[in-house]
Amino acid sequence: MEIIISGLLLGGAFGFVLERAGFGNPNKLTAQFRLTDWSVFKVMFTAIVVAAVGLMIFEKLGIVAVDELFVPPAFLGAAALGGALVGAGFAIGGYCPGTSVVGMMSGRIDAAIFLIGLLFGTVIFSGIYPSIEALTTLGEFSKADALPAALNVSSLSIDVVMVLAAVGVFLFGSWMEKKSIGPVSSKLN
Repeated sequence: MEIIISGLLLGGAFGFVLERAGFGNPNKLTAQFRLTDWSVFKVMFTAIVVAAVGLMIFEKLGIVAVDELFVPPAFLGAAALGGALVGAGFAIGGYCPGTSVVGMMSGRIDAAIFLIGLLFGTVIFSGIYPSIEALTTLGEFSKADALPAALNVSSLSIDVVMVLAAVGVFLFGSWMEKKSIGPVSSKLN
């Protein structure tokens, strides 16, 4: 029961933060595809870098034993196909699954319609899953092929490159925002 309550509390807090950041607004979300608002990309990239660097620090401090973490195999082909489909839906509808809930809870009718479509699509997917199951394992990248091992470099090297890439993306994104009309205000409806 505590897990359900903590999940609901964290989900509510996460939704509140998303709404305050303007991520319940489809104009702000679709602006990333026009390369005029890099807010979503910056937030997601920051989360990935913080998680990667934090995991490395926790490993070095002996808090986390990375070898004992469950890392499922990645399916790069399936992720690319799924990412293209989700990205197309995101670009067309202006929402992803999480932001559609945020938008709906903020009173946006378009978000509620998007969420209904998402749920309908999920039901269709579950019905056709047996016939497309092979697509869900395309391009397996096993745990043994984790990025540091695959590239024969240290985790620190990967993290340094990620931090440098994040700084570069932040600078480039800010430059692109200045060249356009700038980030979409979260005040827009």
